Amino acid sequence: MTTGSYVYAAARTPFGRFSGALAAVRPDDLAALAVNGVLAKVPALDPAGIEDVVWGNANGAGEDNRNVGRMAVLLAQLPTSVPATTVNRLCGSSLDAAIIASRAIECGDADIVLTGGVESMSRAPWVLPKPERAYPAGDMTAVSTTLGWRLVNRRMPKEWTVSLGEANEQLADRFSVPRERQDEFAVRSHTLADAAWTSGFYDDLVVPVTVDGEDGMLTRDEGIRPGSTVDKLAGLKPSFRPDGVITAGNASPLSDGASAVLLGSGAAAARIGSDPLARVAGRGVFALDPQDFGFAPVEAANRALKSAGITWSDVSAVELNEAFAVQSLACVDAWRIDPEIVNTKGGAIALGHPLGASGGRLLGTLAHRLKESGERWGVAAICIGVGQALAVVLENVTEATAR
Repeated sequence: MTTGSYVYAAARTPFGRFSGALAAVRPDDLAALAVNGVLAKVPALDPAGIEDVVWGNANGAGEDNRNVGRMAVLLAQLPTSVPATTVNRLCGSSLDAAIIASRAIECGDADIVLTGGVESMSRAPWVLPKPERAYPAGDMTAVSTTLGWRLVNRRMPKEWTVSLGEANEQLADRFSVPRERQDEFAVRSHTLADAAWTSGFYDDLVVPVTVDGEDGMLTRDEGIRPGSTVDKLAGLKPSFRPDGVITAGNASPLSDGASAVLLGSGAAAARIGSDPLARVAGRGVFALDPQDFGFAPVEAANRALKSAGITWSDVSAVELNEAFAVQSLACVDAWRIDPEIVNTKGGAIALGHPLGASGGRLLGTLAHRLKESGERWGVAAICIGVGQALAVVLENVTEATAR
């Protein structure tokens, strides 16, 4: 293992509901918790040996401004010599951070890079556009930065700037994905997430967060509803069209949280003090019309598989971000894979989707799934607003070495 880039450790905070248990925690503090959480898994590593930190964040309009990656390094009390940058590819930001780090490692620019991402959608501020001239006569409207398009350029075609929900209603029409199937997918997400927590799968991945309240600690993802049923979800009203199929029950919720993934070269194992979990074997990026963003993971994952030199028939585990049930189902159908290998530990509909942190969650979960099962190949993929997607192929190092 002297070439390539490897996942050595992963950690994340529990994901909190919008205005829930983590609403009082600043995003830079959440990021610092994830940094310390992943480093606690590799106690032999001298933090001064981290050559760069690449951090993801989607909004960046409030307390996560001014390079929140660097703020996380400082708040985590790492040596001030550890540099950091923040990248923004919206929902794919922390997966993009890992991709950037893996490339730096593979081309020899670094041996150890810490990556991750953070989002507090609860604390995303309202913003006022700056007037074009002083003292405008009319009213000014505060714009929420929590989610979706804001301060849209008038030159953008109208069909590109529809809401994320409307874009996925169009996807449901295009691929004839009925409401009941979406609700069934959502129930599966909650059921599997609850089972994974109950079995202890997440015990080694999630670091608790001290919060205000009766218990004083958030230890588990806050949005999981183990009692969900298709009948219960069927009673929810459509969120984007009066006669639509997308509801609050079959779409990912607004969330708060942070994730971190430590990557390194094969030669860095001695300095890190542990063997890697998985090798980054392939990467893929793709873009299409902005309103079709939910379908973009199809080609991103296909490109990542081609980069890795394998096909879908080799893949045993898939972590696909569940932005909406309909887009997840459309992607799985297009890949023609067994849906039972997808998100076996629950997905974003249940766990939550704090935009900048979700890619790191996918990658960490995938590495641990491969470790648990002993299977060789896995894919992490995520759709990204404004028509993009990213995917990464991981190879289970233990399995690969044994062959």
